[in-house]
Amino acid sequence: MLQITSIKNGVVIDHIQPGQGYRIFKFLNLHHSDFKAALIMNVDSQLMGKKDLIKIENHLDIDLDILGLFSDRITVNLIENEQLISKQEIVLPQHVEGVLACHNPRCISNHERYITTRFTLENEKTRLYRCDYCDHYYEGKMVKS
Repeated sequence: MLQITSIKNGVVIDHIQPGQGYRIFKFLNLHHSDFKAALIMNVDSQLMGKKDLIKIENHLDIDLDILGLFSDRITVNLIENEQLISKQEIVLPQHVEGVLACHNPRCISNHERYITTRFTLENEKTRLYRCDYCDHYYEGKMVKS
């Protein structure tokens, strides 16, 4: 049986939908990090059946709500001295910059090199975002990889 040990200080990203863990790992650039990071896939879960899990032996300085674009079930656990300090449930961000790609071929964000993509959450229930430049609509979960 595979055994994954606890981390001393860092972050555990939990309740990731199976198959999304690798995308999050890449999105956070953990594959290029100089600290320990583990991606554990298809872990048995009472709540979800199966899930992915990421353990990071470091504290990340990012807006973790951006993880809501991947799944609405994700939780982030902060660990210090091998103890759970806080558990944060992730919510969909109201505004997103530089993460989503507009799929409208006429959008200025697809033609101008120095324009950062910007989106606004229109409907949280359906995860619908609107491009701030061209008003093109589509569901979240289309994170640049």
